Amino acid sequence: MATGTDLHELLRSLRVWAPEVTDLPPFDPTAAPATPLALFTTWFAEAVAAGEPEPHAMSLATRDGDPETEGGGLPDVRIVMLHGADDEGWSFATHATSRKGHQLKGFAYAALGFYWPRLGRQVRLRGPVLPATPAESQSDLHARSTGALAAALTGHQSEVLPSLGELTQASEAAWELAQREPETPVESWTLYRVFPDEAEFFQGDALRRHVRLSYVREERGWSKGLLWP
Repeated sequence: MATGTDLHELLRSLRVWAPEVTDLPPFDPTAAPATPLALFTTWFAEAVAAGEPEPHAMSLATRDGDPETEGGGLPDVRIVMLHGADDEGWSFATHATSRKGHQLKGFAYAALGFYWPRLGRQVRLRGPVLPATPAESQSDLHARSTGALAAALTGHQSEVLPSLGELTQASEAAWELAQREPETPVESWTLYRVFPDEAEFFQGDALRRHVRLSYVREERGWSKGLLWP
């Protein structure tokens, strides 16, 4: 069994941005586009080209409970998949009845985080969240794989699971239905869109002179500024 000392030694043996797997490109923030969407689109394409295994995986941070009550307003985070990024916002999907769905109903604000280690890049965004229409949500679901539909049809996300056997049984039934009726609706499935009012682009540097470019939404558009690393 591993010990705390073993973990500490393992951590000390690891490198950040090892040159054999990482290429830290130069980043001139003065040449950055006027909007975070334009820069994100470029960086995302470059992450794909660099061979990032899952460049569309992102951290989604929400808040639970009522901040006015004891124990309320605590942060929560998990990894989800980006479904799109455009003038309609950065989108992801989940059951409205899931833990994050309930949290977003109580506090419709979230933060997103992307990390692309092959390029030493991070992107952080945060802002209000709005659910798409039921029709848009179902269209998004049915544009995805059979497995995605089966997972959605399995349902009960975030609820207590009595046993793995029960999960297997429910999943097998969901797969059968998804394959037989690929347009089956899932009423609780909801597409959410984050409309960022802040965005930050981080480019790592081998000498730790990391470049951090911040965008802040204002009445007349976006303002840009640099942050100390």
